[in-house]
Parts: sequence; C-alpha cells; structure tokens
Amino acid sequence: MQHRIIVLGAGYAGATAAGRLAKRLRREDVAITLVNAEPDFVERVRMHQLATGQNLRSRPFSEMFAGTGVEPKLAKVTGIDVDRRTVAVTDAAGARQELAYDTLVYALGSGWNTHGVPGTTEHAHEIAGRPGALRLSERLARLEAGRPVVVVGGGLTGLEAATEIAEARPDLDVALAARGALGDWLSPKGRLHLRKVCAGLGITVHEDTAVTRVDADHVTTSAGASIPAEVTVWTTGFAVHPIARATALEVTGTGQIVVDGAMRSVSHPDVYAIGDAAMVMGPGDRPLRMSCASGIPTAWQAADGIAARLTGTKPPHTPLRYFNQCISLGRKEGLIQYVSADDRAVRAALTGRLAALYKELVCKGAAWGVANPTFGLPTRRRRVVRAGPQELSAVNAEA
Repeated sequence: MQHRIIVLGAGYAGATAAGRLAKRLRREDVAITLVNAEPDFVERVRMHQLATGQNLRSRPFSEMFAGTGVEPKLAKVTGIDVDRRTVAVTDAAGARQELAYDTLVYALGSGWNTHGVPGTTEHAHEIAGRPGALRLSERLARLEAGRPVVVVGGGLTGLEAATEIAEARPDLDVALAARGALGDWLSPKGRLHLRKVCAGLGITVHEDTAVTRVDADHVTTSAGASIPAEVTVWTTGFAVHPIARATALEVTGTGQIVVDGAMRSVSHPDVYAIGDAAMVMGPGDRPLRMSCASGIPTAWQAADGIAARLTGTKPPHTPLRYFNQCISLGRKEGLIQYVSADDRAVRAALTGRLAALYKELVCKGAAWGVANPTFGLPTRRRRVVRAGPQELSAVNAEA
C-alpha cells in the first residue's frame, strides 16, 4: 500500500516540494500527486516582463516531472476536508473529483490584495499571476503614446512593474505611488540608485501617497488629490488563497496556516503548509515575507521533514534566513540589496548592469531548480516499510 502524498499548487514552493519528495522516497512506497490549475510552471517573479509583452519560456509539468514518479493533475482545488483527509477538485472539463491523501502539502500561494480599496476590482490591473499579467499586456499594447499609467505600491513588485513598463514603453507617462518614501527600507546606496534609475526612465514618483480609490481614468489619494491614470496597476501586497480559512486548519487572521518549525500544521499534523500559504517565523522571530526567497526553503524543510517522518530518520536542518533582495529595474538595471538574516538592509548593495545580470541568474537558477526536480538523485534512498496515515518506520535500502 503506497503512502498517498498530495501537493496542492505548483508554484515555486509546491513544485519544489514535489520534486524533492520524489528525490527522497522510493516510487514503490509513495504516490505523489501534484495538483495545479495550469499545465505549466509560471515564473511569478517575471510577471512584470510578461505584462510588457515579453515572451517567457514554457515549462510543461508533463515534461518537467516525466519519469520522476510525480503525477501532475490539471485541476482547480475547490475544497479540503482535513478531518476526512480528502481534497475536492474540478478539472478543465468541469468534472468533479475527490482525492484522498495520507499527507497533504498545501502550497496554493497567494494573489493580489486590494485591501478593500473601492474601484480596484473594477478598474485596476494586477500582476500576481499569469492571467492578470496577460490582461495588462493586452491593455498596454492598446494604449496610445502619452497616456498616463500609475503603479500603486512601492514594494519590490511595484518597483519592478514601474521600471519595466517605463523602459518598454518610454512613450507613456508612468508614475509610481508609494505609501512611504521611495525605497525607504533600502540602504542609502540602494535608495540613491533607485532614485537615479526612476529619474532616468522618466517615472514620476509620488511619495507618502496612499491611494484610497481607483476610477477608470484616475486614482484618488488620502489627501484628496487626483492622479491621472488611463491604466492603474495595483501592487500593494498579496492575499493568501481563501480555501485554508474555510477548513478546520488553524489559521492566522490573514488566512495563513499556522505551522511549526517543520512546516507542519499545529492543528492537523498530516498537513504541511509552505510558501505564502504558511505563517512561518524566521530569524528575530519575524514572519517570513511572501516571496520566492521564502517559499523554496520552506519547501525544502517540509519535503525533508515528510521524508524523515515516513522513513524514521532525523530530518536535516534547513536554515530559514535571507541574504539579499534582488530587484530588477528594467532589463538593463538592477539592485541587489544585501540584508541581515532577518531581512534588514545592511550598507552593502550591488547596482547597475552587474546587478541586473545577478538578478537574471537568480531567476534562471530558481526556474532551473524547479524544472529539474530530481537532479542529483541519490543512489541510496530510504524505504518506507509500512505505508498509511499513521507515523511510519523504515530501514535503509538500495534505490
């Protein structure tokens, strides 16, 4: 009897976890199913590029996981019953199905967060996923020269979106509305470079500006000012997928699943949560931010913990810490802000063309790691000798 592992969501975290589990466990002992609503891997960190009409490489899951033992399943998750250990899904043809699991890895991630600001849903564009980025690409392609575009949100996503649009369409009037000072979390060197790039691209920066309403042709600020916006791009953070909140899992006020250091649900030990979906405490007892930099290490931690639990071994320790923040500022400029373990900026920063190349290597490396899930497959793997929903024991065995 195989131990049934279901991974929900195939972003950076989910796809990484599925591949790592296949790398750690024997196919005879486990059945790994990877459920995702899209048939190929989406490089979420490149959505600002997709929004400006750039072509991204296709990585179908059927090819990525061929021969690994991971079964990709194209379907949308519609519900989870953590007491019965089942997942309800609907496939592309509309057929409904119920999947049973022994261990569940929840990696459904997050989408855009409107914060309840009036008009965002009706008039703003988002780039938290591929459908939104493609809609924005189509809208920008139809936009005439000289028309105003406002990017709301001065975080990493907003900076990358504003600079990418301004570089790709220098004929547009691009503005960025930031709630605080531009790049106020960066080092002095990082802030100086950011201002230089924005000025060079002709981006109008509205600092200390909170947008309180979005209309078809403008946004309104908390100060009552009106900023022209033929297109509004909303990048004010992320909101987690709502399904977890509808289950019996213990979640935070934001809907993130509460986990222990092994990424295991504190209320349901047969459920692991990773990436944006999990409330994970990092160095300095600070929650990890929603990012690829957080998602992949949590996937490693969960996969190694599951493999160790199923085989009766001690899991390796994966440090959950940060080293830098990589920001692309168009295709020719970049900013690598080095940070402390708890994600606070230090003095050192890499800027310019070299930083852009660095960021590109990081993005390519992350995508390559997901697309080659069992690279370096060990010659010896642990064998699960008793499969089922309970804790399992095992012995060493040849792969």
